[in-house]
Amino acid sequence: MVSSGEDPLRARGNEPATDSLDGPTTYDAFLGGQVHLRQPAKGRHRAGMDAVYLAAALPDQTSGHVVDLGSGVGTAGLCAAARLQTIHVTLVDVDPLALDLAQQNLNDPANAAFAQRTKVMTADITAKGTLRHASGLTPGLADHVIMNPPYYESDRFRASPQLARAGAHMLDARGLDPWTRTASDILGKGGSLTVIFRADGLQELLNAMVGRFGAIDIIPLRPRAEAPATRVLVRAVRGSKAPLQLLPGFVIHQDNGSDFTTQARSVMRDGQGLGLSPRR
Repeated sequence: MVSSGEDPLRARGNEPATDSLDGPTTYDAFLGGQVHLRQPAKGRHRAGMDAVYLAAALPDQTSGHVVDLGSGVGTAGLCAAARLQTIHVTLVDVDPLALDLAQQNLNDPANAAFAQRTKVMTADITAKGTLRHASGLTPGLADHVIMNPPYYESDRFRASPQLARAGAHMLDARGLDPWTRTASDILGKGGSLTVIFRADGLQELLNAMVGRFGAIDIIPLRPRAEAPATRVLVRAVRGSKAPLQLLPGFVIHQDNGSDFTTQARSVMRDGQGLGLSPRR
C-alpha cells in the first residue's frame, strides 16, 4: 500500500456502496477518476493493479477491436478504452453478476467518454468451439485480445471456500489451454494477445501458446528493483514466426518504502501506457 497520500490505483468514489444481484458493492475510481467501477464489496474477485497494468501494456498506437476475455466487471477493458481513443472493446465473461455490474459501469455517466465504444458479451471462454461461436466469439472477431485468467491450478493450490471467488482465481484441470485456444480462434492472423499472469506460471503460459503465437515478449513486473518478479506481462502475435524477447520490465515500489515508483504512479494514477512497441 502507499505509505502516504491517496492510493494512486483506486480511490473510493462519492457514492455509497449499493446492492447488486447477490450482495453489496463498492463504487471505486481508477486512473485518477477516468474510470469508475461498481464491483463486489466482498466474497468475489476485486479489481486491482493487475488489470490496470494489463490495459497499460497495449501500445499507444493500438486501434481496432479489443476483446477482454474473462473481463469480470470490466476493469482492464474500461481502462484500455479510457486511454486509447481509437479502440472499441468487448467485455466477455460467463458470470451473470460480473456482467450485470459491467453493464452498470457502462451505463454510469462518469464513464460516458468511452461507454459507446464498449459492450458486454456473455460467453464461456473455455467451451467447445461450436458453443463459443454460437455465443458470439467467432473466428477473426478481434484485432487484439487481453486477458487476466485465473492464476492458480486446482491441483496445486487450495481454492477459496467462497465459490464465486474460487471461480475467478482457479483454473480447471485443462489449465490455460482453453484460454489461449479461444484467443487464437477469435484473432485474425497478426492479431495480438496480451496476458498478465503469475511469474512462477510463465512456463505453463508459454506451453499453452505453442503452435498458436510467436513474437512473444516477456515483461517482468517486480515489486521492488532487487526483488524477483511476482507477475509477468506476456504479449504475443498470432501466427508470427518472430523469436521470443525478454524485456527489462517494470518496478512497482520504491526501494526505500512502500511508495510507488514514478512510472507506476503514472500508470495507475494518470492512466499512462507502458510505452511498449507493437511487434509483428
